[in-house]
Amino acid sequence: MVKNSFLILPVVALTIAGIWLGSQRRTISALKQESTFLQKAIAERSSGSTLDYAPDRSASPSKLARDVTPINWKNIAAQLADTYQSDMRNIRAISRFKQRLQAMSAKELIAALNEISALDLPGCTLEMLEQIVLTPLVEKDPELALNQFVERLRSHEGTPISELSMAMQQWAKKDPLAAVAWTDRQIAAGKFDSKSLDRKSRPRIALEGALIVALLDSDSDAAGRRLATLPAEHRAEALNTYSSHQPEKEHQFAFAELVRNHLPEEKKIQTLGQQASSLVSSECYSRATEYLDRIKATPAERAACVEQAVKSKIQWDSSQKKISREDFDAMREWVTTQVPEKTDTITGELLAQASQTGQKVEFSEAAELAVHYNDASGNDDVLFAFLNGRAAEQHNEQARLFAAKISDEKRRADILKKLE
Repeated sequence: MVKNSFLILPVVALTIAGIWLGSQRRTISALKQESTFLQKAIAERSSGSTLDYAPDRSASPSKLARDVTPINWKNIAAQLADTYQSDMRNIRAISRFKQRLQAMSAKELIAALNEISALDLPGCTLEMLEQIVLTPLVEKDPELALNQFVERLRSHEGTPISELSMAMQQWAKKDPLAAVAWTDRQIAAGKFDSKSLDRKSRPRIALEGALIVALLDSDSDAAGRRLATLPAEHRAEALNTYSSHQPEKEHQFAFAELVRNHLPEEKKIQTLGQQASSLVSSECYSRATEYLDRIKATPAERAACVEQAVKSKIQWDSSQKKISREDFDAMREWVTTQVPEKTDTITGELLAQASQTGQKVEFSEAAELAVHYNDASGNDDVLFAFLNGRAAEQHNEQARLFAAKISDEKRRADILKKLE
C-alpha cells in the first residue's frame, strides 16, 4: 500500500502519537509538543536541510486513496525503533499518510490490524502500529473497533484502552442502547474478568467511564444507574478516565451530581478538581470560574478545586519554562476572586513547588518573590508556606536566612527547627 521511500513518516508519526493519530482527547502537552516539532521542521526546511524523502507534489488525495501498494509493516516497525533519535523531516509525508489511512475502508483497516498482529514485533512497537490504524477505524466504525479487540479485554496489557474508550464514547453517543447492551454482554461473557491480583478490570473501568460520560447526553439518570453498578472503589477511576475530556457545558452540572451522589467522600472534590485543572491548563482562568459557577460548587468544593487547578498548572508550566512574576500575579489575581483567604498560603506552596530541584526557577528567585508577596500581604502566610516546602530543605542555608524575615516568633522558630 505504501512504497518504501514513503515510509519515513512513521518515524515521526509515532513521535507525535496522540496529536494527529485521532485522539480527540488532545492535551495541552500534546499541542505544545506538536508546535515544537512543526517549528523545528519549518526551520530545517528554511535552512535547506536535506529531506530523507522528497514528496511527490503531483500526488492528489484521490491518487493516494487509489494507492494499492502493500504497506511494508516490517519496514515501518524497523524505523519505529529509531523514533526518538529521529528528526521531523517532512510534514507533508505525515499528512499524506494520514490521508491514506482515512481513505481506507473499515474493512481494509481491520485487515491491516490483522496483518500487524501476525508480525513478530516487540510489544511496544506492535501497540504503536495498532494505534496508527485504530484511530481512523474508531472514527469510521467504533463498534467494529471494539469487537476487534474484545478478546484482549481480560488484561489491560497490550490493549489500546484510550482508543477503545473513545470508540465506546462515540458509539454510545450515536446509539446508547446498543452500546449499553454490548457492554453488558461482554460482562456476562466474562470478557472483563481480571487476571490481576486486585481483581480490577482496568479496560472495563475505562469503557464504563466513557459510556457513563456519553450517557449524560441522553439520560443522566441512566448514567447514574450505570455508575452505581460499579464497586464504590472503582467509580472515581471510571470518571477520572475522562477528567481531561470535559462533558458538554449543558451536562457539567449533571456530571458534578454524579460525582456528589456516587463517589466516596474523599474522591468527590479530587474528581471535580481534575475537571477544573484541565480548564486552567491553557491559561484560561475564566473558563474554570465559569465551570465552578455552572456546577454550583460549594465553598469547600470551590476552594479545593481552585487549589488543585493552580497547583497542576504551575507544576506543568514550571517543567516547561521559567515561571515569571507575571505568571504568579495572574494566579494570585484569580485565586483572590475565588478563595481570597487562601491566596497567600497557595502562593507560598506554589513558589516552593516551582523551585524544587529539577525545576526552572532558582530557589533564591522564588524566595525573593515570596518575600515580595509576603510584604504586600502584611502577614507571614506566603513566606511560612514557602519555607515549609521541600525546596527549603534542599537549600537549607539560604532558607534559614529567609526564615529570619518571618515576623511571627513561633512560626519563625518552627521553620528554623525544621531546617536544623
